[in-house]
Amino acid sequence: MYLTRFRVNTGRSDARQLLGSPHRVHGAVNASFPTPPSRDGSGPRVLWRVDRNGTSETLLYIVSPTRPDLTHLVEQAGWPSSDEPGWTTFAYADFLTALHAGDTWGFRLTANPVHNIRHEYLKEGEPTKRAAHRTPRHQMRWLLERQERAGFEIVQKPEDRRLLPVGDEYELVVRDQMPLQFRRPQAQAQTQAKVRRNGDVQITKVTFDGRLRITDPGLFRRTLTHGLGKAKAYGCGLMTLAPVRGEEGTE
Repeated sequence: MYLTRFRVNTGRSDARQLLGSPHRVHGAVNASFPTPPSRDGSGPRVLWRVDRNGTSETLLYIVSPTRPDLTHLVEQAGWPSSDEPGWTTFAYADFLTALHAGDTWGFRLTANPVHNIRHEYLKEGEPTKRAAHRTPRHQMRWLLERQERAGFEIVQKPEDRRLLPVGDEYELVVRDQMPLQFRRPQAQAQTQAKVRRNGDVQITKVTFDGRLRITDPGLFRRTLTHGLGKAKAYGCGLMTLAPVRGEEGTE
């Protein structure tokens, strides 16, 4: 497994056009591998996420079973004239192996929090409709409902540090809600059940920042390498970790 970080040159129009469509980024990431890994769910998949750190820095993160070659992305959205390669790739397997139950980490996750709803006019047994969670409270609950099966728990705040009696129980911040709508090529759209009939894809991205504690290292490694939630092809599901100052479990 590998973790790659690529710095995007947002001063270039090609880079801005690329970032404007998750479908384009998905294609550019897949083009980084001679043979894209299988997506049948039997093994780790390619995950990616774009972090916009204010106006000064935009980073593309990729987790993948094989090492990517991002030369084409440097030409399109990086600094081709620079002496630096434009991206950094880290061996990820040793880090994953070193994760243990009880370790505490800071984390960032961009996800697509959704739930299934049934309209009143639908009869029992008819398909439900997938809808995005719209409020931070429901988005937070979406993540909390999945933490046990994903091998971690969100750290709870001591009562004396809570700003509100309800809604501030966890070391968790929900930010950067981003509704997105973009068009896929019609030939592909016809084969995708989650794509609307007019060929448009609609997703809502949300970024979670917080602190977690590992409860099941095996499940947690799967979360880091398989992703969490829906819309993984469009920049959702990738969780990254950062050391917590003064805590065990740092790199």
